[in-house]
Amino acid sequence: MIPTQLKSGDRYFSFGSFLKKKFPFKVYKIPVNGGFTCPNIDGKSGAGGCVYCANESFSPNVKNGQRSIKEQVIAGKEFVRKRYGAEKFIVYFQSFTNTYGNVEILKDRYEQALEEDDIIGISIGTRPDCVSGEILDLIKSYAKDLHVWIEYGIQTVHDRTLLKLNRGHTFKDSEDAVNRTKGLGIFICLHVILGLPGEDWEDMKETADVVSSWGVDGVKIHHLYIAKNTALAEDYFLGKVKTLTLDEYVKLAANFLEHISPNITIQRLMGDTHGKLLISPVWSVTKSKIVELINHELEDRNSFQGSKCKHVTANNC
Repeated sequence: MIPTQLKSGDRYFSFGSFLKKKFPFKVYKIPVNGGFTCPNIDGKSGAGGCVYCANESFSPNVKNGQRSIKEQVIAGKEFVRKRYGAEKFIVYFQSFTNTYGNVEILKDRYEQALEEDDIIGISIGTRPDCVSGEILDLIKSYAKDLHVWIEYGIQTVHDRTLLKLNRGHTFKDSEDAVNRTKGLGIFICLHVILGLPGEDWEDMKETADVVSSWGVDGVKIHHLYIAKNTALAEDYFLGKVKTLTLDEYVKLAANFLEHISPNITIQRLMGDTHGKLLISPVWSVTKSKIVELINHELEDRNSFQGSKCKHVTANNC
């Protein structure tokens, strides 16, 4: 039986559905660049960054780093209000590691983003090795009055893959960050990548099983893509790395969704690239079409998110 939180026609619990259940008005996220860097770039956790990382390829607001946070928020509100009819907004600190700094700096930048009256939430993208107790206390303080998310880029639960990716953190770091964040009134979203070098379906299935067992609130699913000016691009041209075809990804995403708790909202179903940085895969279809194909794949299977899940978590909506 299809879970009740799935609206008619949907085979997965979309973030749009989550927000509609949560709020009586139309809510959209606004990405901003808080001017942070990353410990895997400046040498604290590693050097050279993740092998796939070209932040500007998936985060178009990187170029907005010279504009103030408030200016970015005002421009973002205007855009989504006109395009989607948005009424209220969640500010999303997207680029790089947005808990990487002392608490005073973080507080100043977060609060710049919250100055506008129609901001009802904040979402903070970061790494699992960059959240001290003091930082979590700061983020928790906003959850008293706002809708607050923290987004951890864990990518996979396999240490051998994290090492290949030059992530600079471990599975235990991810597990620890999630455990310390739970119970603070902060919604938790995890980013995972499908099609990582050296991983087969059993590896990805294990990631889905672990993510579901942790009882988080949201997941972003990305496909592996190759961007220019990355270490992964070099391996791709040497034939060491392959990317997925559209058909392969649709089936893989459907498989993954079947193993994710139906009460975990899916904030994203594919990676995104901007400009001319993308090398592979080039699918030449819209994001909405890919989402439609994944829904149709689940429909053809007479399946849905969580249909094969071992760990059905509570619904925090």
